[in-house]
Order: sequence, then structure tokens, then C-alpha cells
Amino acid sequence: MNIIDIVAIIPYFITLGTELAEKPEDAQQGQQAMSLAILRVIRLVRVFRIFKLSRHSKGLQILGQTLKASMRELGLLIFFLFIGVILFSSAVYFAEADERESQFPSIPDAFWWAVVSMTTVGYGDMVPTTIGGKIVGSLCAIAGVLTIALPVPVIVSNFNYFYHRETEGEEQAQYLQVTSCPKIPSSPDLKKSRSASTISKSDYMEIQEGVNNSNEDFREENLKTANCTLANTNYVNITKMLTDV
Repeated sequence: MNIIDIVAIIPYFITLGTELAEKPEDAQQGQQAMSLAILRVIRLVRVFRIFKLSRHSKGLQILGQTLKASMRELGLLIFFLFIGVILFSSAVYFAEADERESQFPSIPDAFWWAVVSMTTVGYGDMVPTTIGGKIVGSLCAIAGVLTIALPVPVIVSNFNYFYHRETEGEEQAQYLQVTSCPKIPSSPDLKKSRSASTISKSDYMEIQEGVNNSNEDFREENLKTANCTLANTNYVNITKMLTDV
């Protein structure tokens, strides 16, 4: 078990202990402590156990690496959105202040409208009615699009980097597996494998004869190479002697 599992299980045992220690008169009155309500909320942590699937999914692993490498850009995005929400919620509040049926009674109430507008979701539950409010809303939507679009290329670049690195690693592993040649058994290995295998005597004699022929060919090639090298050396020495004379 990891930390998520422990946090998800602890509320059950705490609730069980408090219920067992609860007095009968308190139980009849139906009094519940605020701590129990908080523990019930903590139980939602068990939902995060779904992230265990990332162990078996390359795509989720790449996504996690991308988000981890893009934390700075994501932090800047949240910071810019926070500044925009404060500015445009204040602007729309003052633009709608003189309207009797204004849907923006305070600046904190306008935060929700600013977030929805900057993220281009547009629920429509809060809308400006005056000309000034509509102008502020238009600027808020445009600023939100530009703010979100700025860090996106960096995040996409990080994703492409980790994706190509993963695919290249898989291709290289497959290439090495295909191009790796098996070890050629030597004569002692053949003798050992003879006793452990079920091949017939004639097959074994053919394999042994092939190995001996290969060794003889290899020796002949070495002798030819050595003779050629010796002849070349003698020719060079004779030529040098004639030149000196």
C-alpha cells in the first residue's frame, strides 16, 4: 500500500473508534462532530487510486513526465489567470455598479464570471448588461485566449520530446533484439550438447565434420596470408639490396 491507500483507510477506523466510544445519550440526540464530516471528505482520496493505472500505461507515464517538466509554465499560466481574474472582475463590477439589476453585487462574486470568461467556457449564469460591462467581457475573453495560448507550445514541445524518446527507446530495443546473432557452438559445446540432446549419431557426425572443415579452411587462409606477407617482405629486402649496390 502507498500513501493514498493509507489516507483512504484511516477515516474508517477513526469513525469506527469514535462511534464505539460515543455515549448513548449523544447518539440519541444525533450529535455528530465536525471532525467526522471532515473524515468523510477525506475518503474521497481513494478516488486517486486510479492513478495506479499509470504503471501499466506508457501514455499516462509520458503525460506525467510532461506535466512534471512543465511545472514552471503551468505556474506562470495560473499566475497570469489569477491576475486577469482580479483585474476583470474589478472592472466589470465598476462597469455594472450603476445598474439596478446587476448580477455582480461585489468583486468576489465577479471572480466566477471572470474565470468562466477567461477560460472561454461561458456558462451564462452571470452576464453583463451595460455597454461598459460587455466591453469588459469582450476584453476578458480575448485576454484569456491569449494567456492560455502562451505556455501551450512549451508543454507540447515537452510532450513531443518524451514521446519520441520513448518510441526511439522501443525501436532501439527491437533493433538490438533482431540484429543480435546467436553464439556459434564450438567443438566441446557440441560434445556436451550431444549427451543432453536427442539428435542422432549421423546428424552429430555431420555437424562435427562441418566444424572441422571450417577450422581447416580457416588455417589454410591464415597460411596463405602468412606466405604472402613473407614473400612481400623478401621482395622488399631484395629490392633494397639492389638499390644499395
